[in-house]
Amino acid sequence: MKLRKLGNSGLEVSALGFGAMGLSFPNAPTKEESIKLIRSAAELGITFFDTAQGYGENELLVGEALEPFRNKVVIATKFGFKDGNVRLGLDSRPETIKTVAEASLKRLRTDVIDLFYQHRFDPNVPIEDVAGTVKDLIQQGKVKHFGLSEAPAEIIRKAHTVLPVTALQSEYSMFYREPETEVIATLEELGIGLVPFSPLGKGFLTGTINANVELDKDDIRNFSPRFSKENREANQALVDLVASIATEKNVTPAQIALGWLLAQKPFIVPIPGTSKLNRLQENIGATNVLLTNDELSKINAALATIKIVGERYPVQVRDTAERK
Repeated sequence: MKLRKLGNSGLEVSALGFGAMGLSFPNAPTKEESIKLIRSAAELGITFFDTAQGYGENELLVGEALEPFRNKVVIATKFGFKDGNVRLGLDSRPETIKTVAEASLKRLRTDVIDLFYQHRFDPNVPIEDVAGTVKDLIQQGKVKHFGLSEAPAEIIRKAHTVLPVTALQSEYSMFYREPETEVIATLEELGIGLVPFSPLGKGFLTGTINANVELDKDDIRNFSPRFSKENREANQALVDLVASIATEKNVTPAQIALGWLLAQKPFIVPIPGTSKLNRLQENIGATNVLLTNDELSKINAALATIKIVGERYPVQVRDTAERK
């Protein structure tokens, strides 16, 4: 497995991480199957694992699964929601951050959190206070690195003046390119890594979902306007583009989508999630997909002609982007 550094922080991780959130969703594998999958990821060379206080029992699962590999892996988790419940709203008060850190350490079965993200910017708490609180936790040896999630450039800059930000986690893929507007340039300037979640467009870029696929009633994508039947049909041009490139390169659409992300900047480390071993192996194979500058130029020119239809989140959760 190839390694990458998240910006100038010196934190080195596998070029591809593993997002564990989906292992706590409805219809997820059993606990035993999930633990086996996470351990398989570690055995296959993935060293970067992502969880959060707000993902239900996910930290407990990740902590148990990675306990045998603890000195070989980097575990990222997040704070920022009231009682760890995204439906109760934001809470990044200093006392809450400290309480969450203590609870996360226990659930993760570790004595230090490698990367501690603010899950979403809390407008009621100055970001300088948030960064200062995490700085205290770092000085106490309970946290190693500080991260933000879905934060705008202005907030990233303010936080960075108090405590160097190691990584920004944000949705980024061929299906959602908003970070290219301002955020990526800011990260490059400040020496901060980018950790894209939903790098496969919540599965859309794999080519396995089209307008005719009926999503399970418990599927979280039902909450996203982007995944309405009409919008899936409208966005099919993007899937067709990815599939055609994959055919030319003799790889899978998922590998093209991940390979494209990896080719954008050397400080980008996507964290695709999956519940299946064969998909995990397929994702890892993307680290060997090399796209030439000419190929990237052709892909980006084609992407520029495709307008993505549909919002990521329904109106009632758009401001805090509670659901990933």
